[in-house]
Amino acid sequence: MNITITDIAHKAGVAKSTVSRFLNGGSVSRATRQKIELVIQETGYIPNSFAQSLKAKKNSMIGTIVPRLDSFSASQTVAGMDEELRKQGYQLLIINASQDLSREIEALYDLARQKISGIILFATQVTEAHLTAIEEINIPVILLGQEHKDVHSMIYNDFAAGYDMGRYVMSKGHRHIAYIGVTEKDVAVGVQRKEGFLKALSEYEDADAHFYESGFKMSDGVQTALAIFEHDHTLPTAVVCATDNIALGVMKAAHIKGIQIPGTLSVTGFGGYDVTEVIHPGLTTVKYGYSQAGHLAAQHMIKLVNDDPVDLLTVMNCEIIQRESVDNLK
Repeated sequence: MNITITDIAHKAGVAKSTVSRFLNGGSVSRATRQKIELVIQETGYIPNSFAQSLKAKKNSMIGTIVPRLDSFSASQTVAGMDEELRKQGYQLLIINASQDLSREIEALYDLARQKISGIILFATQVTEAHLTAIEEINIPVILLGQEHKDVHSMIYNDFAAGYDMGRYVMSKGHRHIAYIGVTEKDVAVGVQRKEGFLKALSEYEDADAHFYESGFKMSDGVQTALAIFEHDHTLPTAVVCATDNIALGVMKAAHIKGIQIPGTLSVTGFGGYDVTEVIHPGLTTVKYGYSQAGHLAAQHMIKLVNDDPVDLLTVMNCEIIQRESVDNLK
């Protein structure tokens, strides 16, 4: 069986980052060094060649890997991270993965080769390739947006957000609802929000919903909504969209078809993008604290770099912003 630094850390009774620092030539106490050396001797652990290439002092740079640069949520979060890191004497290096999982993996290795101190990964998926890379680079990594039991993770309570939105829409008297989601490969947006909505739906015996899948772009929302409007025999009274971009696409499609919002159709989103407040009608949505999340992610990363304790999982709350896009049918 292959021995990993996680195994070494567990047997030595120290943090994984401490073992990583030891292997990379960093400073650890004599007692800790002796414990780690003893476990390595007993297990016959041999660091992989990539990890051995990283035995140089890390710099004050923190890397972040974002899926796309034109994302409101990513830009707001990165701005918060950058502000916090600069305040504490660190600099931020940003890599755009362009929604390409293979580029995310390459970026993890590339950042490690640059002796980066830690990496914050805006995760849309967590694959075995991600986990292997995180294991091999031996530096602190935080997943932002997705959760994995073996990696420090920061997530929003998307299940609660979906549940609250479902309850809100049905409290307004809506019973025939269309839910437009995204791929379930994205667990937070594609699964958790939908499952929260389904739980709310189950509490209303006279409610029914039809489920559709869209891409993440506004144009995808337009095409999905047009298909619903053109092929469904009965127009839903409300469309719950897994993202604000999809919701904006639905509103555009409704305008094309001459469907009034909220008079004929109610629409909701998730995200809390600035544009949802200035359009007419204003979009009812779930607001996420992206900037605050960025600050918190930076604070957690600095703690990990300094070998201070950080909870493996941090769950951040969000809130419904009620605007004019939802009609009260009661």
